[in-house]
Amino acid sequence: MKTILFLGGLGVPEIVVIALVVLLLFGGKKIPELMRGLGKGVRSFKDGMNDNTDKQESENADKTDK
Repeated sequence: MKTILFLGGLGVPEIVVIALVVLLLFGGKKIPELMRGLGKGVRSFKDGMNDNTDKQESENADKTDK
């Protein structure tokens, strides 16, 4: 059962240990702030990729119109 493919050979025990270490390092109050910042970063990255794709599509349309 490979539900988390990008983590490779990590199993449930390893993920639990990593989560506990993160909890100890950052504390319970900082983790939601970190996740919120990560979400904003991912969202801005996706928006940037979509903007770049839209620009390329409009440039290609301009080239074919000429």
